[in-house]
Amino acid sequence: VQLQASGGGLVQPGGSTRLSCATSTSIFSITDMGWYRQAPGKQRELVTVITVGGNTNIADSVRGRFTISRDNAANTVHLQMNSLKPEDTAVYYCNAASLQFRRQYWGRGTQVTVSS
Repeated sequence: VQLQASGGGLVQPGGSTRLSCATSTSIFSITDMGWYRQAPGKQRELVTVITVGGNTNIADSVRGRFTISRDNAANTVHLQMNSLKPEDTAVYYCNAASLQFRRQYWGRGTQVTVSS
């Protein structure tokens, strides 16, 4: 498994949770890391991405609530999810991509369910 995702589960509306995605140094050092999500009956969508250099891009739907960060020492990317809403319910997928090296990796999805 090249991308190992963890976290998620059942969270109450307004609550928080954190997803993590660990990988190898060889992948982490050359790829932009991101999170996508797919809700039932919908297409997979980009949530947020952080580049090798630390620049971030985030979807308007989660801006101000979700934060992505890179732990370079641990080859891990984290997604802190706050003020969760039922519409955030989805399977979340970790992604690592490098246009330069023409590589892309996907982690196994992790379910986040926001419900009371």
